Amino acid sequence: MHLSKENTVLLTVMVASFLTPFTGSALNMSLPDIGKEFSAGTSAMSWIVEIFLITCTIFVLPMGRLSNIVGKRRIFLGGTALFTFSSVVIHLVQSVEMLLLVRALQGIASAMLFATNMAIIALAYPKEKRGKAMGLAVSVIYIGLAVGPVVGGFLNYYFGWRSIFYFITINGAAAMALTLKVMKEEWISEPNGRMDYSSSVLYGITLVLLMYGWSEIVTDPMAKYMLMAGLVLAVIFVRYQATKKDPLLPVRIFLENRTFSFSNLAAMMNYSATFAIAFLLSLYLQMIMGYDSNHAGMILLIQSIIMAVLSPVAGSLSDRYGSKVLASAGMAVIGAGLLVMIYATHVEALTMIIAALVIVGVGFAMFSAPNNNAIMSAVPKQYFGLASSVIGTVRLTGQVLSMAIVASILSRPVAGLVDSTAVLLYNIQHAFMVFAVICFLGIIPSWIRE
Repeated sequence: MHLSKENTVLLTVMVASFLTPFTGSALNMSLPDIGKEFSAGTSAMSWIVEIFLITCTIFVLPMGRLSNIVGKRRIFLGGTALFTFSSVVIHLVQSVEMLLLVRALQGIASAMLFATNMAIIALAYPKEKRGKAMGLAVSVIYIGLAVGPVVGGFLNYYFGWRSIFYFITINGAAAMALTLKVMKEEWISEPNGRMDYSSSVLYGITLVLLMYGWSEIVTDPMAKYMLMAGLVLAVIFVRYQATKKDPLLPVRIFLENRTFSFSNLAAMMNYSATFAIAFLLSLYLQMIMGYDSNHAGMILLIQSIIMAVLSPVAGSLSDRYGSKVLASAGMAVIGAGLLVMIYATHVEALTMIIAALVIVGVGFAMFSAPNNNAIMSAVPKQYFGLASSVIGTVRLTGQVLSMAIVASILSRPVAGLVDSTAVLLYNIQHAFMVFAVICFLGIIPSWIRE
């Protein structure tokens, strides 16, 4: 079958987009074995996930800026090459510290992909076809999340945890080969632009303080001071960017472009309310309902499959009817699904939990691709690199906020409850209620964006 030029570019982006979600979800299955091999505790194991999120969040915006100057193809290709190289290096890892370094490299590589993938799709496709293409790209992310635990669990059980990275190496090599063969344009929007390294350093320090302060505010006495310092630096960073001729973050676009700013706010609220759902349900299914990890994983697959199937459809609909109604309705559907989930966990009805996962999956598919389409369509071509990197930044920030909300809720005692299982159930339901409220509030910026 002959593929058009834009479809071959989309296929390349989809292959590369599979890397990050698959790696994260597959690696979760092997963390206990990694801990045994390196005699590492749960804290060190959690950093295998956190170091990736932190480095990715720090680098995604600077990489978006750099892609405008040196070319989006070059940064995209560099991201696939670095991800592939770091997966090969896993064979040489002999300590958890070395593994953390490799995960940091993969965080940087993912930032290079996040900063360019949506921009490349937006540049390759005309506006009237862009939503469907973005929906297909988003669907691959959910496919990676869905098959990661299955493939990762199989590889880890039969061939050891390093085999997961050998599988990733093959996928990364395919993405590199496709990029070299298919992508011929560099897509340079600012050939005479300059990289502001001082802004990048200030941005990175600000994010580290904010992310660590928010995530550890319950457990670390110093976290609240780091959070306050991060907020102060954030104000300084924004004021500094407003005065720059070639800023890392053109803050005026948020002030002057209503659709862009409110679409990103809605996205952050959406990820804050949805990222930790799988984590909470994993605890509920295993620690309260008594399912093993294999059965719990199969149940959680349902949401990812629904999102993967429906995202291209929702993206295509946004090309016809716009994003406002679809994305806003998606937020409302997710909120409704969370309310169903609260009741389902109360009565311990598996069929209702599955129904809630289907509802949340439908809502997220209605929101994600149309909202991304709205963000990319709200800016001129010279800002596509910025818009793509901002999408990645708000996604990662929302994920960190989601886990921080869960950590703060799960760590608190409940008056009148002594049994640990009852306390866990109460806190899980409380977290779902908080997420539902965030979703319903998120309808506001999604609706008034235009």
